[in-house]
Amino acid sequence: MKAALENYHARMQRVLDHIEQHLDDDLGLDVLSGVAAFSKYHFHRQFMSTFGLSVHRYVQLARMKRASYRLAYTDTQSVTDIAMDAGYDAPDAFARAFRQRFGQSPSSFRKSPDWEPWLAAFGPFDNARSKRMQKNFTTNDVTIRDVVPTRIAFMEHRGDPAMIGATIKRFIAWRKAAGLHPRTHPTFTVWHSERHPASPADYSMDLCVGTDQPVEVKGEQVKAGEIPGGRCAVLRVVGNTDNLEPAALYLYRDWLPASGEEARDFPMYCQRLSLFPQVPEHEAAADLFLPLK
Repeated sequence: MKAALENYHARMQRVLDHIEQHLDDDLGLDVLSGVAAFSKYHFHRQFMSTFGLSVHRYVQLARMKRASYRLAYTDTQSVTDIAMDAGYDAPDAFARAFRQRFGQSPSSFRKSPDWEPWLAAFGPFDNARSKRMQKNFTTNDVTIRDVVPTRIAFMEHRGDPAMIGATIKRFIAWRKAAGLHPRTHPTFTVWHSERHPASPADYSMDLCVGTDQPVEVKGEQVKAGEIPGGRCAVLRVVGNTDNLEPAALYLYRDWLPASGEEARDFPMYCQRLSLFPQVPEHEAAADLFLPLK
């Protein structure tokens, strides 16, 4: 029974992986049931029972997530091009679907995203993804590095984590104006609180860019600082880097007690190596750093 269940989960996992890696291709029932090696007459029911939403809706949400990220965080594509990439034949059809789902037109969302209805709309999608088998990290995935100090400019986010998207948008706009491109200036996130503190108002994190140049504020609350050097346990995560909590829990809860190491007095942080939507979500990568004594 255990082997059969693992095989079943592996087949469903293949479907989700295929969707992420082929968002621009045909993702109809015939194709995805073939990926799962299930009868197409039962596959859609099996998918619904496993993930809580239909395969058609899952694909729509995956494409809409990429579209909304491109609208909010990039300006290299027109709304029309984004609509086509999301699988819509015409911009007006995309606009109607977008407004129905998020309560804003694509153009309005690009200018000033309202993240609360966006998060609510993606609740079923996030729940479905959370049911995927999580990667099981091992000690072989962790390396210990001697890290050099890195001078940074950083923007604070304090308060409800649901509003991080607005801070990210401001941070991207500021670093573009400052000429601090991710290809030449590394991107970091430093966490000062848990992912889900008892009160959302207590959530605290910094968005950082590596630079040794003087920080020009340009109307934003940007500060100068430093990520200190020293020994760090490093765990690389590839794929959905929106949620690094499973990797962080592995480092703190499993790896650290068994390693005999002690944590240093600096928060856990990550370096964003490649960012969605600049790369497909399954190619996004981040190194998670746990500072050690």
